[in-house]
Amino acid sequence: MTQKKILIADDEKDIVALIAYNLEREGYAVVTAFDGQKAWEMVAAEKPDLVILDLMMPAISGMEVCRMIRRHPGTAALPIIMLTAKSDAVDKILGLEVGADDYLTKPFHLRELIARIRAVLRRSERRPDDDAPEALDYAGLHVDLKSYQATVDGSPVALSSREFRLLQFLMRHPGRVYSREQLLDHVWGDEAFVEPRTVDVHISRLRAAIEPNKEDPRYVLTVRGIGYKFADADA
Repeated sequence: MTQKKILIADDEKDIVALIAYNLEREGYAVVTAFDGQKAWEMVAAEKPDLVILDLMMPAISGMEVCRMIRRHPGTAALPIIMLTAKSDAVDKILGLEVGADDYLTKPFHLRELIARIRAVLRRSERRPDDDAPEALDYAGLHVDLKSYQATVDGSPVALSSREFRLLQFLMRHPGRVYSREQLLDHVWGDEAFVEPRTVDVHISRLRAAIEPNKEDPRYVLTVRGIGYKFADADA
């Protein structure tokens, strides 16, 4: 199996060294950056399989680096775990809203970080079954399941790996309503520490990316009091 490469970006060098040492012991290749500008440069140069981003860094904040990664088509699906010394729920929600796949507050247990890395990488590697269709289409929305790319009316849209999996799952079951808990089960799987509110955050981000008018969506619909569904193709 190909060795996975992880970029650690944090201005606290002792924390970077500690994480790097333990990840290398787990068999990962590690590259590091100590400010946001260097982190963004390393994403382009090193093409990591996952990025660990500190929220507050010099030059460019981790939050802004996350936004930059998500806006760029070549890195939009790159898995991101955010680290921060802040424990406020608002910061966690902001981290998820800009595109982080997971979020961990300092101080943290290294075993928990490693478990989350494995979970995020495992989800990012999932691909459609061989007998599944190669693409899904509905009313101008095209989702290529082989290249993990989506377009709306021919224009590419940048989706995180989690947003892509959420869209893919809903499109495979048009018209069927899923509660937040059911979506957590199907899209997040066995990941711990995930709250139902996380689904709302990702639905909002997904709509912002694909809907011509996110206030009046035509693809991902809310069923009040129950959950969400993809538009019924026969409606």
